[in-house]
Amino acid sequence: MSPTDYDDPAWPPGTVRLEEENRSDQIILQPQPSADPNDPLNWPNRLKYWNFGLSAFYSLMVFALIDAATPTWAPMNEQLGFSYDTLNNSYAAGCGALAIGACVLIPFALKYGRRPVYIFSTAVQFSVCIWSAHQQTVADLMMVNILSCFVGALSEVVVQMTVADVFFVNQRGTMNSLFFWSTRIGASLTPLAAGYVTVSQGWRWVWWWVAIFFGVLLLLMVFGYEETKFVPPAIEGVSQGVSQDAAHKSSRDDCKDPELARIATARDVDHKLTAPIIDTSIPRKTYKQRLALTTSSPGSLGSFFRHCYQPFQILFTVPGVFYMSLVYGGMMVSSNVLVTTLSRWMAQAPYNFNPDQIGLMSLAPFAGSTLGTLLCGPLSDWWILFLARRNGGVYEPEMRLWVMAAFAPFVPVGMVLFGVGLGSGWPWPVLAVAYGLCSFGTAPAGTISLTYMTDAFTEIVGDAMVAVTFVRNICSLMFIFALPAWIAASGVRNVYIAIGVIMTAILFGGGIFIASGKRFRFCFRKNYRYFAARQFEPRTV
Repeated sequence: MSPTDYDDPAWPPGTVRLEEENRSDQIILQPQPSADPNDPLNWPNRLKYWNFGLSAFYSLMVFALIDAATPTWAPMNEQLGFSYDTLNNSYAAGCGALAIGACVLIPFALKYGRRPVYIFSTAVQFSVCIWSAHQQTVADLMMVNILSCFVGALSEVVVQMTVADVFFVNQRGTMNSLFFWSTRIGASLTPLAAGYVTVSQGWRWVWWWVAIFFGVLLLLMVFGYEETKFVPPAIEGVSQGVSQDAAHKSSRDDCKDPELARIATARDVDHKLTAPIIDTSIPRKTYKQRLALTTSSPGSLGSFFRHCYQPFQILFTVPGVFYMSLVYGGMMVSSNVLVTTLSRWMAQAPYNFNPDQIGLMSLAPFAGSTLGTLLCGPLSDWWILFLARRNGGVYEPEMRLWVMAAFAPFVPVGMVLFGVGLGSGWPWPVLAVAYGLCSFGTAPAGTISLTYMTDAFTEIVGDAMVAVTFVRNICSLMFIFALPAWIAASGVRNVYIAIGVIMTAILFGGGIFIASGKRFRFCFRKNYRYFAARQFEPRTV
């Protein structure tokens, strides 16, 4: 059976063999790397980690730019006369831009590579930081939020594409945990630093410091980030429409060099490499070639623009994408609701926190998310190998959901405890513990949902992640816009209890996917196969 047919119920999209039944000491590489030393799957680990580190730093800075604003709200209210409702609405407008930005910009990453969109996004956000430091009017406030979030929307999608480009299935849990942790550093520690900068240097210096870091990141991206999108070179006499498997078979049959024949034969046996086999006759690209601005895929203009609407088709025709979008969106709603509530309500009686004290409260979610990601990433990668070994060496993406289920209860418990405590005027340490508990649950749930997407829907991960980002930010937009009026009508305690119930219902769906996720993947395989065929030369898993 071809690996992209998926017509066997035992082998739907995402189901792969990670170990031989009689060899549990060797992990089968999924996806299978090519023999090309320029294939990112064959890169040395130091280069993989360097590129991923730059991607994670980029995500950290995107979230830093978004969340650095909240400790500056009080002085902006005093000095510029911006009402708290206006400030809250500017944050919500940014969430709306986050939802739209990926739909518009990710097709460029699919067509022209990851490197140009990283550089473009970083350069624009560097400029926005300078604009933010000079803002005077409500129009400035709205525009800097909308523009920074529009280009920052790339972060949650393009980093997942980078992970899928560079790492194997058994490594993605840890890498996605590190990615999610980087976003939590940006979202949690930046308000802490911004609070101190606001008190000591003034709120405008918050943006100058962020601009400095974005400037450093821009230089690193221009001179240090190598393209992770891999377009296999055309083999003479083989059209681009022919699979790599056929090309390898042809090269094996025609090859007269014994060493090259050995490589081709080794790659063709059951397609189950446990270590990369490099064709040393293929030269490594030069530094200048590796830093080319674009890496274009073949395809018409129509095939390019369909990636603007295809994510929405995938969202409503592939159940796994829809559910994981709700999970990831729910986790981000929890974080955004907490941070916006904190900035407004804890500046008032009985707490009367100043900006640096509000910033200090972000230590709680940072501690919770750090502990959650440190446990979740390695645990999920170990757990899937353990379960795959018990399953005859076969890996199912739903195996990771057991880890999500273990952390899920902390999300509603933390939300309800925070809301009841804030509404009742409980001491701030109780609120900090509740905040940390919620983050201890949201970090693993968010990480697992992203990793499930990457593993189960690798060939359409770009479009699928655009759908996830859209749902995540539309949910945040609705909740943040509605939050002030909702709290005014129902009280902060009842609002947080309601949100806790909603999060419980969303996370409960994980049990349905643990039981029936594989069946869903098989039943909707034709939809998956259809969208996979409409990608720019996808690499199969």
